[in-house]
Amino acid sequence: MTNKIVIITVVVAIIVSFIGVKLFSKNGSTSGTDSTLATVLNRKEIRVGYVIYPPGMIKDANTGELSGIFHDALEEAGKNLGLKINWVEEVGWGTMIEGLKAGRYDMIGSPVWPSAPRATQADFTRPLTYSVISVYSRANDNRFNNSWDAINSPDVRISVVDGELAQTIAQSQFPTAKVVSLPQLSDISQSLLNVSSGKADVAFVEPYIADAFLKNNPGSIKNVQPNNPLRVNGNSMVIGQGQEAFKAMLNTALEEELNSGYIDALVKKYETSKNSFYPVAKTFSLPN
Repeated sequence: MTNKIVIITVVVAIIVSFIGVKLFSKNGSTSGTDSTLATVLNRKEIRVGYVIYPPGMIKDANTGELSGIFHDALEEAGKNLGLKINWVEEVGWGTMIEGLKAGRYDMIGSPVWPSAPRATQADFTRPLTYSVISVYSRANDNRFNNSWDAINSPDVRISVVDGELAQTIAQSQFPTAKVVSLPQLSDISQSLLNVSSGKADVAFVEPYIADAFLKNNPGSIKNVQPNNPLRVNGNSMVIGQGQEAFKAMLNTALEEELNSGYIDALVKKYETSKNSFYPVAKTFSLPN
């Protein structure tokens, strides 16, 4: 009888310990913190999801070859870390974080603007560049020249791409205006086409995107207040929440590129519109 009690006690203790470990891991133990780093180092490869967004992430329409500021920066980081960069999946703005949470890739390697809603679901690397978002209207539309408040009207239509930050800005800053949505895999320039064609009144995009659009559609749109951008945002990559060790490794590699001038060289290589990007402030100053 005594032996049976001992055996039952041992079995119960093992089961309780097993359940405790499972719950501890599920509820945010330190083992979860390093899980992506351990997987990546064991695999010797970082699996990356990406959103096409020139010039940060460019895809050749004929060959499918990827390039761009963020593509090249991550490839360089992988080389320096001794890790292969595997570009596994093209994703949309609205589903990129869901794919990350589902484990289809380890990170998102395109330039993404951190925002409060996104921060509830993911984390971000340090920014590699900063960029501005400006308001664009039709060239002959002067309603918004003096104040952004004029946008917040039921008579105004804002063109956005589903899941992209312009949608968040429209909903939070101009809730009274109407939103004209495009599918999430749409090229951002489609928002400007909506404006120029009269389907919408304004769009929120970077000057780089607008300048490229104007080259093919001269005189069709204008930067409503060129000296007063709507937002200034850092351009970061996205990783899962709680992956502090993985983020620290990436940030170290990216900071090395920032301090060496490699990122500045990439911007110069890919930037076709003047002042499309603004550099990250140096954390040091050189002696005179």
